[in-house]
Amino acid sequence: MTINLRATNLELTAAITEYVQTKVDMLEKYLGDIQVINCDFEVEKAVGGQNKGEIFRAEINLQIPRELLRVEKTESDLHKAIDKVKDHVEAMIISYKEKLRDKKRGK
Repeated sequence: MTINLRATNLELTAAITEYVQTKVDMLEKYLGDIQVINCDFEVEKAVGGQNKGEIFRAEINLQIPRELLRVEKTESDLHKAIDKVKDHVEAMIISYKEKLRDKKRGK
């Protein structure tokens, strides 16, 4: 799956690109035969309040037929934010497939 990766206020290193690619590749197991039309992934480093320090935001927009799955998470660690996004979109894909299956069965 090709990913359109974008970074804001953060240098996009090869390590970050590879980490995001491996996490998104894990989603292909759950997608199965569902065609991905577009996959946009954005990472951002934002400065929190006075005592909060750095806050990292990860967002994915996964366009599949008749649906756009969008997840955005913020964490104090970039890798944790990426992991949470992957976990949440994984649950959304499973729910989407269950809806399709129920629709085919006439429920």
